[in-house]
Amino acid sequence: MDDNRPALNVRPTLFDLLTIEPGTSIFFSYARELELSRLFVNVDSNLTLLVPTNNAVMALARKPHQAPVPIDDTIELSEQEFEERSSRNVERWVSLHIIPESHTSLSSRTYLTLAEGKTVTFKEINKDTTVTDWKRFLVNDNIQIVRKKEATNGVLYVIDGTVQDD
Repeated sequence: MDDNRPALNVRPTLFDLLTIEPGTSIFFSYARELELSRLFVNVDSNLTLLVPTNNAVMALARKPHQAPVPIDDTIELSEQEFEERSSRNVERWVSLHIIPESHTSLSSRTYLTLAEGKTVTFKEINKDTTVTDWKRFLVNDNIQIVRKKEATNGVLYVIDGTVQDD
């Protein structure tokens, strides 16, 4: 046996988890188009991802590439301006779902996201310690956590809603 072999990661990266996580492909397709998705591969990253289910994204009245508030229809945008605006909207939306630190155990508190000046709040709704910790919390008062997966570079929580840019 060769003892000079590099050690293999015991856990996958966040990128690996997103690749195989069922029901979250819409978030991943938006995220991987962005430069910040490199954080998902970087083993030195330390992130908490709040990944909406496909159903949660499809239920949005305004999709992530659209502005949170409809723009004036009388304004003419070039294709390039439209693409740039859409890209900024997607980056903002994805950033709202990323906490720049890993939280494998939760507590009732507010965390900054990668979206400038925006936060998410975890609220404990069930004090029963026999229940798995992540099942006892809501995100922003109304978003249920569906699953938790740990990676070498952070933790991924699948959520049944989306973090909104209010």
